[in-house]
Amino acid sequence: MAATRFILPETDIPTHWYNVVADLPSAPAPVLGPDGQPIGPDALSAIFTDAIIEQEISSERWIAIPEPVRELYQLWRPTPLVRARRLEAALGTPARIYYKYEGSSPAGSHKLNSAIAQAYYNRQAGIRRMTTETGAGQWGSSLAFAGQAFGIDVRVFMVKVSYQQKPFRRSMMQTWGAEVLASPSLHTAAGRAALEADADNPGSLGLAIAEAVEEAASRKDTTYGLGSVLNHVLLHQTVIGLEAIKQFALAEDYPDMVFAPCGGGSNFGGVAFPFLADKACGKPVRLVAVEPSSCPTLTRGHYAYDFGDTAGLTPLMKQYTLGHDFMPPSIHAGGLRYHGASSLVSQLYHEGLIEARAVPQLATFEAGVTFARAEGIIPAPESCHAIRAALDEALACKESGESKALFFNLSGHGHFDMASYDKYFAGALEDYDYPEDAIRAALARLPCVGA
Repeated sequence: MAATRFILPETDIPTHWYNVVADLPSAPAPVLGPDGQPIGPDALSAIFTDAIIEQEISSERWIAIPEPVRELYQLWRPTPLVRARRLEAALGTPARIYYKYEGSSPAGSHKLNSAIAQAYYNRQAGIRRMTTETGAGQWGSSLAFAGQAFGIDVRVFMVKVSYQQKPFRRSMMQTWGAEVLASPSLHTAAGRAALEADADNPGSLGLAIAEAVEEAASRKDTTYGLGSVLNHVLLHQTVIGLEAIKQFALAEDYPDMVFAPCGGGSNFGGVAFPFLADKACGKPVRLVAVEPSSCPTLTRGHYAYDFGDTAGLTPLMKQYTLGHDFMPPSIHAGGLRYHGASSLVSQLYHEGLIEARAVPQLATFEAGVTFARAEGIIPAPESCHAIRAALDEALACKESGESKALFFNLSGHGHFDMASYDKYFAGALEDYDYPEDAIRAALARLPCVGA
């Protein structure tokens, strides 16, 4: 039974991004400086351009997408919304399963939606050099491509365990002209301190962020590009959900539940935020963020002010966090190994407007294999988390006989993650639930500021 694809014509690529801040029930918590006092936009000017800062603090509902950005989006957008009929048949479920395939981008994931926008605004400001971090490599690959498109040199600090696990992601970045360093590195004070404390430090997203921010802040010719967490990044990703809503209208259907992986929040926010606007208008859609049980930020973290990086260089943001010096295990969903979650995602979760689930590593790979054998696409390990949650719901529908419409974001392909699949097939992967005492210890070191 063939899958049915609903693809919008190129003219229907969104002309504006959707800013969820305009529709929040309460104002976002202020960003604080190290003294615990709210900071102004000028505090971000050392690492971001004015246009990026304006988007970060904006409360405008709709922000226009520049035409040069939309032109590059046309390389792969709009992405297809697919009815997964073969998967439905394999599961024997009455549920209607849909996915939006973001892996068709040149970089192979949704991350390019924001990378192109950030590179454009930096080039408009005369910037020729950017630093960034990457976990699994999707973000680093995306900024490498975007930098090449706009004439910007890019240095990527790649979490060391992913640098070792995913060499072809590294090659992909280098093909597009980026320089890639394993983090922690000897190039920054944050990296040197981490290596002095533990020469075998596997790295973390928080540590890689610290290195990239440190370098950007120390050079006038360099800015910093972030792949998740901050408001402007989630804003750029809303092209996913905006397209999906139009595509569901063409399909004459609408999701009962929306699932997306959640590490820092760009994946989840990009697909879910436009549906949140529908939810506010009375549509009973459930929005579910899915995270690894080994890095359970939303499901087991604490809602508090914390740094976005390990070294404490960033401002303090109100978020669900496991503690900024939390060192996650070396699971293979590298893009989800982050100690905190976006302030916007965290606020929505705290206020009960979205849901969160944590799933173990083996079950996610099992779901990815089930999906690949039915639909043909091998998903990235990060995407497998959303697939796992959607499959669990589809199997529950099989038991109950209920025909729900289930929608998940297939945020990237797994073509550069086959070593992880090899380990899964060899029985070399294991589940890991982060110990409660280790979480408590990390949370005890949270900065004592804010309410």
